[in-house]
Amino acid sequence: MAEHVRVLKSEEVVDARIQEIGEQINKDYAGKQIHMICVLKGGAFFMCELAKRITVPVSLDFMSVSSYGSDTKSSGVVKIVKDLDESIQGKDVLVVEDIIDSGRTLSYLLEMLRDRKPNSLKLCTLLDKPSRRVVDVDVNYTGFQIPDEFVVGYGLDYDQRYRNLPYIGVISFD
Repeated sequence: MAEHVRVLKSEEVVDARIQEIGEQINKDYAGKQIHMICVLKGGAFFMCELAKRITVPVSLDFMSVSSYGSDTKSSGVVKIVKDLDESIQGKDVLVVEDIIDSGRTLSYLLEMLRDRKPNSLKLCTLLDKPSRRVVDVDVNYTGFQIPDEFVVGYGLDYDQRYRNLPYIGVISFD
């Protein structure tokens, strides 16, 4: 079975949108410090690019949550693989995610983070698939809403491959 990837959002389009999101975050967080939490592994590419465009003080932490395995659909089972290194109590937290699909994982994660008493908690995603939503999730910053297709690149993978593509592509199988 061969795989093919077609470009959905070019590198230039993604870069321009990340710049716009960064500018909005700078306005929204003026005079504050942002504690960005990257959801690994896919969110790392997006968070690094976004952080470079943020002019207010930024601190970073990473969390790894598993709900997919090597399949193309969410299993619905959420497992914390790597927890945060430091407390978020009293901080203005921005969770950075690569894609929101069913919403199950993010809903669970955000509830868990709220229990840790941050000053504020917002969500930023590069991609949003609202047609796949099973659990309602409040997204504060969205790069692109996309159709229900399996996407790769810019941190998104298929069985750990294609993360390093500089664009967002749709994978198809022959």
